[in-house]
Amino acid sequence: MPGRPVPEPADGRSPGIACVTARILRADRTAVTRAARMLAEGRLVAFPTETVYGLGADAGNATAVARIFEAKRRPADHPLIVHVADLEAAHRWAVLSPQAVALAEAFWPGPLTLIVPRAGHVHDVVTGGQPSVGLRVPSHPVAHALLMEFGNGIAAPSANRFGHVSPTTARHVADDLEDAVDLILDGGASDIGIESTIVALTTDTAMLLRLGGIGADAIAGVLGHPLAQPDSSAPRASGTLASHYAPRTPAHLVDHDVLRAELAQLEDRDERVAVLARTAEPPEAFDGVWLTAPLEAAEYARMLYANLRELDDAKADAILVECVPDDGAWAAIRDRLTRATTGVDDDCD
Repeated sequence: MPGRPVPEPADGRSPGIACVTARILRADRTAVTRAARMLAEGRLVAFPTETVYGLGADAGNATAVARIFEAKRRPADHPLIVHVADLEAAHRWAVLSPQAVALAEAFWPGPLTLIVPRAGHVHDVVTGGQPSVGLRVPSHPVAHALLMEFGNGIAAPSANRFGHVSPTTARHVADDLEDAVDLILDGGASDIGIESTIVALTTDTAMLLRLGGIGADAIAGVLGHPLAQPDSSAPRASGTLASHYAPRTPAHLVDHDVLRAELAQLEDRDERVAVLARTAEPPEAFDGVWLTAPLEAAEYARMLYANLRELDDAKADAILVECVPDDGAWAAIRDRLTRATTGVDDDCD
C-alpha cells in the first residue's frame, strides 16, 4: 500500500546492504533503489511478494522479458503476469471492465491476478501472443516499494526453473536460478506461500483459471454470481498445466489410511522415502525424512513449498504426501499438491 515502509531485517544488524551471497541483498531502501536501476538497465531482479518470489524484468522491454524465459527455461508461449503499483497503473496496461475494477478495488493489493484485454503497447513476449494480459498489485511492502521506485510494470513469474517448486525465500531463488538472475532482494519468507488466484475477464463471463490466495466464494461475492470454469475460450495462464510446482523426486499424494502401507511397500523395495504428513505419525523403525505439516490451511500453505523443497533435498527415491481435507479452505493447496505429484489425487477420499 502507498506509504508502507520497506522493512529493515529484524536481525539486530545495522541498516544497509549486507550480502548473503554475491546476488542476495537484504531488501532495505538502498537495495530497492539498486534493483530498480538494474531493471531499467534490462536486467533480471528477483523480489518477494506475499505469495512467492517473482523473477522480474521491465515489462516494457521485450529483450529483458525474453531473458526471463531463458532463465526459467520457460516455454515462449506461456504468458507472464505484469505487476503494477496500483489500479491507476493497471489502466495503462489493459482495458478494465466494470467487473475488473470491482475486483481490483476489493482485492488489490493482494493475491489476485486479473486477465484482461491488453493495451496496444504490451509486447507479445509478455502475453504469449494473446490479446490479453495478466495484472496484479502485490501487497508485500518490498514489492510495492520496488514498483514505486521503478515506475513501470514488472513482468514476473515465480523465480524458479519452469515447473519446479515455487520459491518462498531468497535462498530458494538462488538455489534454482544461480547466476541466471542478476539480483535477489531478500524480504524474508513469503506470507501466503502459494500463488495468486487467477480470474479471466476476457469475455462477459468471469472464469476461474487458477485457485490461489483468495477464495472463489469471496470473488463471486463481489461479482454477484459464481465464477465459471475454463472452457475453450479461456486464455492460457500461469500455473495451469497438469504437472507443475513439482519436486524433482517422484512424489505421490496418498490418503492417511494408506500412507503406512505405501511406505511399507517402498521400504520393502529398499527405497528411501521422504514424507510430508499432516496427521499421520512415523513408524518406529522409519529411517527416512519425515516432516509434519501444520494442521491449519493458511499455515500449511505458507510452509508448503519450503517443505517440498526440504524433502526434495533429502535425495530420497520417493516422496509421499498425506492428503489434505477436501473443503474450500484447502482447495488451492489441494490443487498445488495434485499438480506437484504424479497423476491425480485418486488415492485421496
